[in-house]
Amino acid sequence: MSAARNYALVTAAYWGFTLTDGALRMLVLLHFHALGFSPITLAFLFLFYEFFGVVTNLFGGLLAARLGLKVTLVSGLALQVFSLGMLSLVQDRWGATRAVVWVMAAQALSGIAKDLTKMSAKTSVKVLVPEGEHGALFKWVALLTGSKNALKGVGFFLGGFLLAALGFRGALWAMGAALALVLVGSMVSLPRELGRAKHKSKLSTLFSKSREVNVLSGARFFLFAARDVWFVVGVPVFLSTSFHWGFTQVGTFLAVWVIGYGFVQSAAPALIRRATHGAVPGGGAARGLALLLAVVTAPVALAVHAGHAPVVVVVGGLAVFGAVFALNSSVHSYLILAYSDGDKVALNVGFYYMANAGGRLVGSLLSGVLFQLGGVVACLCGSVAFALATFVTSAALPGGHPALALDQLGDDAGGD
Repeated sequence: MSAARNYALVTAAYWGFTLTDGALRMLVLLHFHALGFSPITLAFLFLFYEFFGVVTNLFGGLLAARLGLKVTLVSGLALQVFSLGMLSLVQDRWGATRAVVWVMAAQALSGIAKDLTKMSAKTSVKVLVPEGEHGALFKWVALLTGSKNALKGVGFFLGGFLLAALGFRGALWAMGAALALVLVGSMVSLPRELGRAKHKSKLSTLFSKSREVNVLSGARFFLFAARDVWFVVGVPVFLSTSFHWGFTQVGTFLAVWVIGYGFVQSAAPALIRRATHGAVPGGGAARGLALLLAVVTAPVALAVHAGHAPVVVVVGGLAVFGAVFALNSSVHSYLILAYSDGDKVALNVGFYYMANAGGRLVGSLLSGVLFQLGGVVACLCGSVAFALATFVTSAALPGGHPALALDQLGDDAGGD
């Protein structure tokens, strides 16, 4: 079975999961808002989703190395189907406490499912790309990640549409049935040995990483905290309360933002190749993009604080933030694979995405706290601080990369 066919199968499974992941977030947000839950309570519904992502990424890489990526990918899809079924049991007559506990438990399973699936899909790319073809690796990683984020935005639209057309329970059943088909297809089609390490990994290897992997993971933590400190609570609540945007408008803005972010990620190899004269990115690119992220975010906070057309400033400024953030994320996603040896790739990617989930968790919590204390300006200032922390951490990365230039890797590796 060819590497291209396996890549297509893994990508299709990841796409199917991503649609349900984005739709589920919007379903939960809109449905429980309609039941009268406050914005802070809504944020808590996603708390276990992020927390268990940290735990999953810590141990998921070890499981993948021992059992193979097919097992972890299929397990993630199966858990998501179960989580959707669990959420469909929620009754409107339940009290707030019972509903919150039940939803948080279901979201915990969904968080485990999301990070098992994501870790498996992204690690598979390293396994499937021939050793040494760094340009092809960057291109395939960017395509997988960018398409995932674009589809997550489509999932936001899908969640609202299904909620209106089928209701909360009907929407969950429809998504569960569709994802079950993806699950069966993955079980039948993917090779059993995909991504399984040749040598058995020990528990101690979870924390035995190279310096590059540790530094990059730290930078990833701060990078995603920089996004979620405004994305989760601050800006959505700001647009809803300050400008009386309905949930459809807020959801549309977030969906368009994520879709645009995904398109920029997919185009990242071509964009960065032009900036680096054909060379694949290294630590210098990660540093420069992190500093640029702080530079483009700071004026947004200052302009909102000064009262200069805040809705235009927020929407426009965060569009620029999204483009720069997407380039940052693409470079990180490439570097973690470039820094990893074949048998250690699942362990390293799991550790790296543990840091990613930790940044989302901290950013989500601070988003509510900072908005309560100082409004959206405080959230944006927090974003600047985290972007600067990303820059400082990235300073410890190697400046260059031993890989060949993209134009030396052939048309397939370096093409648009």
